Amino acid sequence: MKNLEQENNNYTEIVLSEGKIVKLIGTAHVSKESADYVKKVILEEKVDTVCVELCSTRLESIQNNDKWRNMDIIKIIRDKKALLLFINLILASFQKRIAKKFDIQPGQEMINAVNAAKEIDAVIIPADRDIQITLSRIWRGMGFFKKLKLLFQLLLSLGSSTDITEEEIEEMKQEDILKSILIDVKKSHPEIERILIDERDMYLAEKIKNAPGEKIIAVVGAGHVPGIKKYIADNTGKSIEELNILPSAGNAGKILKWLIPAAVFGIFIIGFLMGGKNAGADMIWFWIAANGIFAGLGAIFALAHPYTIIAAILAAPLTSLNPMIAAGWVSGLVEAFARKPKVKDFEAISEDILTIKGFWRNSVIRILLVVVFTNIGSTIGTMAALPLMLKVLH
Repeated sequence: MKNLEQENNNYTEIVLSEGKIVKLIGTAHVSKESADYVKKVILEEKVDTVCVELCSTRLESIQNNDKWRNMDIIKIIRDKKALLLFINLILASFQKRIAKKFDIQPGQEMINAVNAAKEIDAVIIPADRDIQITLSRIWRGMGFFKKLKLLFQLLLSLGSSTDITEEEIEEMKQEDILKSILIDVKKSHPEIERILIDERDMYLAEKIKNAPGEKIIAVVGAGHVPGIKKYIADNTGKSIEELNILPSAGNAGKILKWLIPAAVFGIFIIGFLMGGKNAGADMIWFWIAANGIFAGLGAIFALAHPYTIIAAILAAPLTSLNPMIAAGWVSGLVEAFARKPKVKDFEAISEDILTIKGFWRNSVIRILLVVVFTNIGSTIGTMAALPLMLKVLH
């Protein structure tokens, strides 16, 4: 593949061996100038295809204003996607608050690219990997404590945009928005860099390279340009299929899911055999109390309905012994029925994610908070109960 580059302040032109010409525009995600420039170039160039740094889900959300209204929160809980949606909302919150500082709509350069492509009847290609796959690959590669750290880092980011300095804003213009949010976590978990940036550079390069048409414009964040150029030039990236594979939870995770309940039952049996009826009963009460109290505290932290808090307390001791069910799923469903979200709650999501208060005020988001924090509480309760139970044997 021949790679002839013609540099401009805003784009790199790459001529592929098949005669295709790719103009790679590196944008600043928080810059009105970038957004205006993207529209101007696409309308002037009259290209065949416009590739945008959006996955199909995000492209649909740009084109469909009823996205939140059509969301089925019950289905999300049942499909075990509550945590990923919650993380997605935090990322969207960060981007919206930064964009507000610049008086620009989040992702305006991508919106301009899509609208300009429609004006000239160009093919629109969502060239980025699905955000759910990217987040899942990050999540599944982490241990419990790193996952906990990531969650609290994301929660802390809810108030971080108000303290951003001018220097940090300039750096952010050249970085991927996800990387900007996860920068502190990345220091202690460098694997995030590979999944968040390198893999997506490969993915974007493959999608752009194989896009239809002879004249293509690709609109991507400036931070992705060097990687995309590299993988288009030397053809060393992975295939789309490889990059879309979700890693399994790992044998250790699968074993632990069954090992912990088996160990708990084993400890109960040993307690009754070695310590008698009273020791066994004490162990059971330690298990119930620790799981129930911490799961209940998680629900309380999420400002759950009283019925939900009771459900979390009652469910946690049982769900912790069943690898197929989580306490958060039970409490989330109870919260959804106890405080059934109204249409206005779904419509208000895009505004409510702008503030910490809004996260807890919105009934839809609060259901996600209930799921997440009940599960965290139940996990902590399990870890607290085991040493207390073993102590009974001494």
